Amino acid sequence: MELLIKNGFVVDPINGINCQKMDIAIKDGKVVQSVNEANAKIVDASGMTVMAGGVDLHSHIAGAEVNMARTLRPEDHYKDFERKTAVTRSGVGHTVPSVYTTGYRYSRMGYTTVMNPSMAAFKAKHAHEEMNEMPGLDKGTYPLLGDWWFSLDALQKGNLEECAQYIAWMMDAVKGYAIKIVNPGGLEAWGYGRNVRDVDDEVPGYSLTPRDIIRGLVKVNKMLNMPHTIHLHTNNLGKPGNYLNTLNTMKAMEDLSTDGKPVAHITHIHYSALKGSGWMDLTGASEEISHYMNNHSHITMDMGQIVFSEATTMTADGPFQLILSQLSGHKWVNSDVEAETSGGIVPFTYRKSNYVNAIQWTNSLEIALLIKDPWKIFMTTDHPNGGPFTAYPKVLAWLYSKKARDATQKKTNAKSKKKSILASIDRELSLYEIAIMTRAGPAKALNMKNKGHLGIGADGDVAIFNINPEKIDIAQKFRTARRAFAHAAYTIKAGEIVVKDGEVLQHVDGETIWADVKMNNPLKITDEVRQKFKDYYSIEYENYGIDTTYLKH
Repeated sequence: MELLIKNGFVVDPINGINCQKMDIAIKDGKVVQSVNEANAKIVDASGMTVMAGGVDLHSHIAGAEVNMARTLRPEDHYKDFERKTAVTRSGVGHTVPSVYTTGYRYSRMGYTTVMNPSMAAFKAKHAHEEMNEMPGLDKGTYPLLGDWWFSLDALQKGNLEECAQYIAWMMDAVKGYAIKIVNPGGLEAWGYGRNVRDVDDEVPGYSLTPRDIIRGLVKVNKMLNMPHTIHLHTNNLGKPGNYLNTLNTMKAMEDLSTDGKPVAHITHIHYSALKGSGWMDLTGASEEISHYMNNHSHITMDMGQIVFSEATTMTADGPFQLILSQLSGHKWVNSDVEAETSGGIVPFTYRKSNYVNAIQWTNSLEIALLIKDPWKIFMTTDHPNGGPFTAYPKVLAWLYSKKARDATQKKTNAKSKKKSILASIDRELSLYEIAIMTRAGPAKALNMKNKGHLGIGADGDVAIFNINPEKIDIAQKFRTARRAFAHAAYTIKAGEIVVKDGEVLQHVDGETIWADVKMNNPLKITDEVRQKFKDYYSIEYENYGIDTTYLKH
């Protein structure tokens, strides 16, 4: 298969290309220097913007928590559905869509790679079964390892080598891509009906603090040469005044970045960037967080933008979900997953009229716009926690256009407007900066060298949008962008045209990606793990790992 995309305005930040009119050639699923035009399929991208396929590094798309949310929310099914066509399957779900529907909707928006950011390793088989069937996307997943007993035991002994070997074993067993840490120490405390207060509070049953866990796993991550940094959900998520703990957490890792590169990625930052002593005087800490980020380079983060819609909150942070269920009065599910993690699910609705929700909305946009370097912060909604990923075009319009932000803020809670600085921020992101936040930046943070750009040897994953950089109507540009990012003119996966004018044309299988991590002494580690499975687990060691023979990878 040879494909030639002609005359498009290419936006490729990794290669320094900014709206340059040029051709992109693809052969055998990879970008190449040139193809034989007489034999190639031609895509005319004249007057359109050409970017690499979108890369989402944080979206809850598969696994036990997502499936439990589908069960908990039958009312979510009929609100949004996919009709069966000659090439697509039917499906349902608005905030927690079914597997095939997830793939189709991402493809329509020009996305080709999505990472599932939270997986109970105990339930990895379910997650991989769902990801394996998700069309049009390459995907991977991050096992929850911050409160895993194996990690905590080794860290308490101060034996980083042992901890690294346990984690290497786990990554291989469940085919994970990154170390995910949620409310470090808090999930273990939750087994006792407790939580940790901040980064220096002691974890029940251990002579450890969240600071010890975070610093230890950053070092382990380096020892194993993992492709991504630790993926960190901080303590005290969603609580007024938690920005101080977030700043202390970031400061705790400053000395661990010896080469100036990031050592941690902090997730859905606005939930961790709140000021105030309670809900009545809550405000955002966008200026404090952005000031720190503008002066340090050892952290990346994503927005977790809320979108004033229905959402389904899901997180391993069980203590936080208890609080949310009490505040909202909504139905909920909460659990403890053996020796590994916890979890909770609470349906939620973000409302413009609600003061706290309006502050959350402005806070994440302020942080994204005040951080000067777009390589440090990426666009997400923490799907489905802040809202469904299908709202990405709306979020991009807010980033792209002050007029779009002002129009939405005009309808929000009156008190929140007085407490926000969003209206004073004139910055509007360029297409180049949007390509960084949705493609190049996440790919770089994930160390996926073949993704997020259109250079020679890159994966032939391309998104083409109906935006002409030479003929942008300033007054209507946010509407143009929102329509374009919602329905790509073309989405190309590995050189195959998957979407044209927002319509899915064919089912193309994506691949599952995982880290290839080696153990120094696999026989010794295996014997130790077998024994601990006998002591603590309800399933046998032999039934735990993933059989890769059936995975598309």
